[in-house]
Amino acid sequence: MRQGNFVPASEHLEVRASRFVADIRRARRKGLLPKRFRGGDLRQCCPGWSDHTYTNFLPKHRLGNPGGYTAYFERHRDGTYSLLEG
Repeated sequence: MRQGNFVPASEHLEVRASRFVADIRRARRKGLLPKRFRGGDLRQCCPGWSDHTYTNFLPKHRLGNPGGYTAYFERHRDGTYSLLEG
């Protein structure tokens, strides 16, 4: 809940996640990112994010993640990820 100018940390994280996912979707639409990708692919197509983001965001936001985070990606057997539709 917001009070005055205070914004909870969870809200900041959600906004950043949304911006990163928007960057990824934009790269897919422009044909810069293959349908199946890895963190290294994101680093090239969506520059400007922290190294931590490229290595941790995909597994943290995959279908079935143990933390209950919003799922944006499907992880494939070969270790690549793809965007969930929607």
